[in-house]
Amino acid sequence: MEEKVNFAVIGAFVLLLGAALIGGVLWISSGKSYSQSYDIYLTYMSESVSGLNLNAPVRYRGVEVGRVQEITLAPNNVEQVRLTLGILHGTPIRTNTVALLQTHGLTGLTFVELSGGNNNSPALEKKSGEQYPVIQSGPSLITRLDTSVTALLANLNRTSQNINALLDEDNRTAVRNTLKDVEIIAHTLSLRQGQIDSTLNNAARTLENTERFTRELPQLALRIQHSTEAFDRMTSELALASKNAANTMDDTRQFTSETLPEAHQLVLELRELTNSLRRLSSELEQNPSALLYGKSAAKRGPGE
Repeated sequence: MEEKVNFAVIGAFVLLLGAALIGGVLWISSGKSYSQSYDIYLTYMSESVSGLNLNAPVRYRGVEVGRVQEITLAPNNVEQVRLTLGILHGTPIRTNTVALLQTHGLTGLTFVELSGGNNNSPALEKKSGEQYPVIQSGPSLITRLDTSVTALLANLNRTSQNINALLDEDNRTAVRNTLKDVEIIAHTLSLRQGQIDSTLNNAARTLENTERFTRELPQLALRIQHSTEAFDRMTSELALASKNAANTMDDTRQFTSETLPEAHQLVLELRELTNSLRRLSSELEQNPSALLYGKSAAKRGPGE
């Protein structure tokens, strides 16, 4: 005969097993697991928490220290999202600790990363009127990159507009003309390369001569000093000669006062003699025969 199944016992066993499972879940969710207790903290995010799920890990400098227990909109502020964090008791949460959203590798799973804080900062405590301590939040890497890229694109857009405004038709024409002038100058310089080399060589020789002159300048200064001394001596000698010449001039003045009248009379006589010779020469040119026959008699006038 077949044995009868006691459904009552089976039902009681199923009920006890379900109760045990429910109790275990409640015990884990209550913040106690393996004799560990968790502290509750709040943080408010001003950006989207897309990809962040319940029970997502909370890490402190890469070490997992808790879980995300609740994700809701912040009361009275639809621009923020409130996260309830269960963090392992004893984790050093400081007043300057910052909560950031991070993405795990290529999986795209989002978690909460706690950073900042140091040993000199006081521990974070709840403020008056708050249920739990509030950890300050910061922008995630994606948000920072998005802000930076947006600002970069805006700057590039403004730069492009400025370049377009700068390179209008008139400026482009001026740039083309400038490039043509530069090309002409380059071609001219290429044709006159030999002259340029010669000029540079002459300049180099000039610099060498200047350097040599600079080296010889002290000797030249010494020669000039000697010449100055010789000039001083010559000046002294000239002064002495001038004094002697003054005495000579006195004698000459006396001689002049005595002989000048006679010399003046002699000059007058020489002038008359010169005039006579000039008249004689003129008459001989007009009548050479007068040298043999003498001067012809002057013609008589009418009535003589």
